[in-house]
Amino acid sequence: MTAPLALTIGEPAGIGGEITLKAWLARNAAGLPPFFVLDDPQRLAHIVAALGLSVPIHPIAAPEEAAAAFVRALPVLPVALPRPTVPGKPDSGNAAAVIGAIATAADFVKHGRAAAMVTNPIQKETLYAAGFPHPGHTEYLAELAGGVTPVMMLLCPGLRVIPVIVHHPLAESIALLRTEAIVTAGRITAAALKRDFGIARPRLAVAGLNPHAGENGTIGREEIEIIAPAVAALRSLGIDVSGPAPADTLFHAAARARYDAALCMYHDQALIPLKTIDFDRGVNVTLGLPFIRTSPDHGTACDIAGKGIASPASLIAAIALAGELARRRVAEPTRA
Repeated sequence: MTAPLALTIGEPAGIGGEITLKAWLARNAAGLPPFFVLDDPQRLAHIVAALGLSVPIHPIAAPEEAAAAFVRALPVLPVALPRPTVPGKPDSGNAAAVIGAIATAADFVKHGRAAAMVTNPIQKETLYAAGFPHPGHTEYLAELAGGVTPVMMLLCPGLRVIPVIVHHPLAESIALLRTEAIVTAGRITAAALKRDFGIARPRLAVAGLNPHAGENGTIGREEIEIIAPAVAALRSLGIDVSGPAPADTLFHAAARARYDAALCMYHDQALIPLKTIDFDRGVNVTLGLPFIRTSPDHGTACDIAGKGIASPASLIAAIALAGELARRRVAEPTRA
């Protein structure tokens, strides 16, 4: 891997700047690959001064300058923010700059000028107020990639989970659940586990939707009518898959040893076990893209922005994973 990683600014009023600075400070201890951040150098310098962090800021004009600067300073590709930033107070006047940084980072990765992109958390309602039409990063990146079907994977040491239905209210999530959506998520996940995680024969577990996985139809029929047909379809594609399994028995240590990733039917079914097992080191990976994108598995934390107490652990894990996946793609570019 010769190109650096590209980090995005995220919500300027959140903790993205602080954890980026702290990740650079941990670069040697964590063995992180070179990265640069698309951000406002003056904003970062202000955070450095306010929190007393020993991080030199080095503006760069192009990604190709990042690796040489990274040893001694945090390389920053300048992003102009029209409005002043106040910790904890998002301003929709900066939304266009936040969105533009995501698009620029994606363009760098698509053209090989960055090895992968790592996105700092965004404040979605602030972007919505500025007219952003996408539910979040995942859907926007899918559009930037040409309209591919994205799949969200969340992982921490010992667990990988995929919510089939993501950012919808619970009642809508149940109504939206379709056999085809489960099959698509399973197929993309299996391919990504082979290509990017080096797992020759991925094992997938599929969670049921209802208590006790429906108890043979007595506590709901979604398992019989929607989920079991998806499991059968995935098996017909040659994928090693089991389920539907009761979600309350799918995430203890012995159960996790029997699969490489779990397909969950809705957002919290996936996120609750992951964040319970390892809240600080959760990482979000978008599967199905032609480039690598990871993100810390937490929000903007505007309530603690500017206080110097934000943990960079999840961002560090996201950077490390992006580097690992990028190195594997370089080493084995034709892996199926």
